[in-house]
Amino acid sequence: MTRIDARGLRCPWPALRLARALRQQGTPLEILADDPAAEREIRALAEARGATVTALSIDGSPAFRVG
Repeated sequence: MTRIDARGLRCPWPALRLARALRQQGTPLEILADDPAAEREIRALAEARGATVTALSIDGSPAFRVG
């Protein structure tokens, strides 16, 4: 599974990184993103593309599995 590390990036960058990865390889993906606005943007992007989002924690950082 591909993992995108977007920690330290402010929105919209985590969502843009996710969009690029979805175009290039599709799902499933994991994205680590610690910007408080990232969850909302990641969910909106994934759901617009028909994917589901599961919130989780990887190495103590907020993360999301998009599938």
